Amino acid sequence: MYSLGALCSVPFIPFVSDRLGRRWTIITASFIMIAGAAIQTASQNFSMFMFSRWLLGFGIPFAIVNASSLIGELAYAKERPTMTSLFNSSWFVGSIIASGTTYGTFAMASTWSWRIPSLLQAFPSLCQILFMYFCPESPRWLIAKDRAEEAQAILQKYHGEGTDGEEFVRLEYAQIRTTIALELENARKFMWADMWRDPAMRRRFFLAGVTGFFTQWSGNNLISYYLRKILVQIGITETATIQKIILSKSCWDLICGVPIALIAPRFPRRKGFLTCTIGVLAVYITWTIASARREIEHSDKAAVAVIVFIYLYSVFYNIGWNALTYTYMVEIFPFQQRAKGIAFEQFTVRIGNFFNTYVNPIAMDSIGWKYYIFYCCWVCVEIATVYLFFPETHNRTLEELSFMFEGREKQREVEKGVEMQLQGKGEVFVEGREVSHKDGV
Repeated sequence: MYSLGALCSVPFIPFVSDRLGRRWTIITASFIMIAGAAIQTASQNFSMFMFSRWLLGFGIPFAIVNASSLIGELAYAKERPTMTSLFNSSWFVGSIIASGTTYGTFAMASTWSWRIPSLLQAFPSLCQILFMYFCPESPRWLIAKDRAEEAQAILQKYHGEGTDGEEFVRLEYAQIRTTIALELENARKFMWADMWRDPAMRRRFFLAGVTGFFTQWSGNNLISYYLRKILVQIGITETATIQKIILSKSCWDLICGVPIALIAPRFPRRKGFLTCTIGVLAVYITWTIASARREIEHSDKAAVAVIVFIYLYSVFYNIGWNALTYTYMVEIFPFQQRAKGIAFEQFTVRIGNFFNTYVNPIAMDSIGWKYYIFYCCWVCVEIATVYLFFPETHNRTLEELSFMFEGREKQREVEKGVEMQLQGKGEVFVEGREVSHKDGV
């Protein structure tokens, strides 16, 4: 139901984001998730509990899409990749809290064994509501809504440090205005029509779709949702021991995930994704062999090897599908399509989760370790897709990336418009023609 709720919300995300802006969409989503957590905590029957899961799932994509976009659009250009990478790594903090809470409550005899973890789901959303007061709106959204003076003030406050800060802000502001002017000229009235409007946009949405699938179909959800089942298959059956391993795995994810998020964005994106997928394949092959040896020979050493490879898997997965996912999504989509692009990525994430929810446990019960062979083959598909289709976006500003698929001609239009505006013109110029605020900028 959680994934179903998320799927139901995806069509509405671009419209709400465009109308409310990044900040207020995040706040609205936070209230929805607080309501879902409250209903889940107070659940008196199965239907009430399932509705609460649907409501929580409905709210989360609004927050994810707009939070990742807001971070990317607010951050200083040099710091943006690291900030968006840390965004996804912060998931491990919640994972540790969840694992620690369930470890402390699983032995309770009363219904509070699940009501306490349910109630704690509201805490992150409450923090977002409280601290969003101190967070500025996206200057790009403000410019798109003809609130250019507010956008310029935000850029001046947060990007205007140093000796050349004022000149940097002038250039950045001119780039943003000119780029958004050109984007709005090409945008379709029906928001989702942008998905198929031209080859460049179709390629962007293809990349968003496969990225969403790959973040869920790289074998990671076997560990995230069925680690207990994996441990039972290798002979670890004591509940307390299993809970300790799950908690320690969550802590390990944070320990390795944060440094990787700080380091991975410093390198080219293609190299990061290829290192991730090739490393995941190597781990899965050895993990499969160790699992087979455990079942055939009942070897305790093989069981220990499986646990080691599960921990090693996190290192390679975090390099690409954790650290770079939202960094890459923010980079490949221009402002006008960014919410739609990340929303579509979330759509394929939830489709992947449906597969994981209903197929993985059945396959694991039916064929055991042999099911891992499927992921060994699938990750080969991921490697080929990354190598053939993923373009490089490293070390470029969002405005420089806005028309990376459209060709050099569009990029020259932006450069001319920026140059005209920096020469003192009051309006934005694209290809020598004036584009006023009434035209949508």
